[in-house]
Amino acid sequence: MLTSDFARSEQNGQESDSLRWSALIDQLDVGELTDEFIARLSGIPIYASAPLPLSEIRRTGRASFDALIMAMKASSDAPDYLRERKAIALDVGVSRARAGVPIDALMTAIRLDFSILWGAITSVARPEDAPLLVGHTARVWEVVDGYAGETQRAYVAELARIQAEAASMRQGYLATLFSEKNLAAATLERLAAELGQPLETEYVVVAALGEQIPAMRLALANERASNRVYTYSLSDALVVFYPHDERAGSEGLRLGARIEKLGCGFISDPCGLEAIPQAATVARSLAKLLEPHESGAMTWARGWARMARRELAEAGAPGLGEVERALEQCGAAERRRLTEAVRAYLQTGSVGQAAEELFCHRNTLMNRLNRFAALTGVDPAIPVQAARLVVGWS
Repeated sequence: MLTSDFARSEQNGQESDSLRWSALIDQLDVGELTDEFIARLSGIPIYASAPLPLSEIRRTGRASFDALIMAMKASSDAPDYLRERKAIALDVGVSRARAGVPIDALMTAIRLDFSILWGAITSVARPEDAPLLVGHTARVWEVVDGYAGETQRAYVAELARIQAEAASMRQGYLATLFSEKNLAAATLERLAAELGQPLETEYVVVAALGEQIPAMRLALANERASNRVYTYSLSDALVVFYPHDERAGSEGLRLGARIEKLGCGFISDPCGLEAIPQAATVARSLAKLLEPHESGAMTWARGWARMARRELAEAGAPGLGEVERALEQCGAAERRRLTEAVRAYLQTGSVGQAAEELFCHRNTLMNRLNRFAALTGVDPAIPVQAARLVVGWS
């Protein structure tokens, strides 16, 4: 059991340590600490290029060291210390986010505070203060790390606000692009500037519908961070467009390769800014052509015939009913052979390639094409008649 004398001695020792620690802290000069901080900032490239006025860096530097020194005197955070620290953390976080200082550069700068403070404390300490310094190392780091965390949270929150403001403004311009026709040249120039692209930039346009949209948003999650991929939501579709870039290994080519694997309508032929709404309309129509069992993007090359078939059907135009009825005269095996022969030939327009694909002689293929023409009255070798088959079987 501790005696009262021992307890009193321990209490006196703690009080003595606290007084000595406070005495060391009181010797710190905020002006000198700030000068040292500014000098070391020159080693961080983004600060070396002065994104902020030196007067602003000095002001927040002094305020930061004042708040940190106040907190280090105590063994734990008191409400007054927390308020001071949070106030300057908010100030620094917001101002650096608005100035465009990257988060990693900001955190590197803040963590300079620990080495600067610790170096200043050890410079005024005596050799016999070594145990005292060891005992307070964790507190110094706790104070600085708490300040760093609060500054980071303030920075992230402000950056989110900045991005929301920019997105809102951009969406307003895009709403004008998609809702108005015959835009004035000045309006197009302002929109191009808002997108951060030259007015003459050409774009690839994509549209995703319904259940296709989550996969598209996921694919774009990283790309949109580069501010070169733009989206606009219509009533039933997500429209995506980005600058056309055919250079080998370019971001545009890589993104296009990923999008072509998704269910969507994909207009790969580039268009100018003013033509994006019309391209989006076509892309949306292409996306509607996809059947549930199909995968990959519906491109114009893949979907034009199917689009034509649906448009003709909606207009009440006759389809291939007469062709199908004529083929019913054949047995099932012959009908299959004739249909395979015509489909293979329509893919290339080459008798030789079609015969090779079907593992038959070219004369055999020609006989089947002629038999099909005789039965149906539609000759696959005549382009205007073959077009009926291409559209009808799409």
